[in-house]
Amino acid sequence: MSGSLFDRSGCRKYLVSQERCAFVVTALRQDELIAAFCLTLAISGARISEVLALMPEHIDHLNGAFVFETLKRRKRGIFRAVPAPDYALKLFSKLQIEPGQRIWPWCRTTAWKIVKSVMRDAGISDALRKPRTLRHTFGVDAGQNRVPLNIVQRWLGHARIETTAIYTDALGDEERKLARRSWDALELAVKQMQQETNSTTRNT
Repeated sequence: MSGSLFDRSGCRKYLVSQERCAFVVTALRQDELIAAFCLTLAISGARISEVLALMPEHIDHLNGAFVFETLKRRKRGIFRAVPAPDYALKLFSKLQIEPGQRIWPWCRTTAWKIVKSVMRDAGISDALRKPRTLRHTFGVDAGQNRVPLNIVQRWLGHARIETTAIYTDALGDEERKLARRSWDALELAVKQMQQETNSTTRNT
């Protein structure tokens, strides 16, 4: 990924909480195969090619995790486990896929179009309708919820922690609260000045 969470026009590359929730809710209204695919992208931060490579044996129900092969490495056979919530694992239990077969038989282009379609139905802007947006969103959300950076690095399959560190730059609720202190102080000062001005006007 590039070293910024914003594109060249200054637009963010990730979804905020409201958009992410809208995507998941919309995805869960689709048929089970599409719902499982979109949900996996949203809650794992995996690359679209890594999700498409999943087989039933990569859904570790007992350990509560997805097991992805990290594909952006010089050698194959490097796997990582990413925690998965129970409601996602239950969705996979409904899918009847033979072991050794890919869960989703789609090509990358078809998968990309499906994600874009669900994002459109969720009301997400066109600039953000990309599977990679969900990966960025996962990283941002983990960072804002104080997941240790080395854990986020492992979940995302980054070779270098410097790549993961970019997600700490996203504007979060804690930063907004700090800014709100300044806004509140300014608002109070403005109100006091307005009251003083109105009082002076009435007395003249």
